[in-house]
Amino acid sequence: MGKRLLSAFAMIMLSCAGVSSAVAKGVEKETLPPPDFVRLQDVAPSIAQDMRYAGSNNFTGRPVPGYAAGTCWLRREAALALAAVQKDAEAEGLGLVVFDCFRPQRASNAFLAWAQDPTDQAMKAAYYPGIDKRVLFDQGYIAAKSTHSTGLAVDLGFIGRDFGTPFDLFDAASATDFQAIDAEAKANRDKLLSLMRKHGFENLPNEWWHFNLPGAAKAEFFDFEVR
Repeated sequence: MGKRLLSAFAMIMLSCAGVSSAVAKGVEKETLPPPDFVRLQDVAPSIAQDMRYAGSNNFTGRPVPGYAAGTCWLRREAALALAAVQKDAEAEGLGLVVFDCFRPQRASNAFLAWAQDPTDQAMKAAYYPGIDKRVLFDQGYIAAKSTHSTGLAVDLGFIGRDFGTPFDLFDAASATDFQAIDAEAKANRDKLLSLMRKHGFENLPNEWWHFNLPGAAKAEFFDFEVR
């Protein structure tokens, strides 16, 4: 076998090994969103977007890898369900605001690296005052593979309404059924939960803001950059 043929064969084997490694991890990097993903603004333009990980207003204190823009992408079925929630909310004088939608796997990888760096405590007072950030994954506040990476999960609230804690506060008080909050905050949590459940979403019990469609944990995960 000639040198050129050997070289080509080696390149093919390396390429196959790389693909196998990516498949083994369950997440491959993509350049573009899959065909069944849509921009929320194209389906429900009246839903406000405050995509925290595209900027510095989040628990890392800086833009997160994978978020080149503050754009909410979701699988079409999730976006349509959210549009129905917004319609019902508007009928009651409320409006939705999303904080995170599709999350690239590279963002979750960055969260893991951040949690393992004990020297970076810049946002502790605002986001995790009562907990060591190294245990945030173990306690379920952040996931190494998040349902957000399927496009079937969303973090949200009502515009201008009090929920008792800010978004992404890693604390027991952020649990959806936490009782030691005032009546207005409790009513807002209950209303959000009711509207989201009506349209097929499930809540993550330790985060009043997190909802996903059933089956999200078993759906395909993606890693395209948010633009």
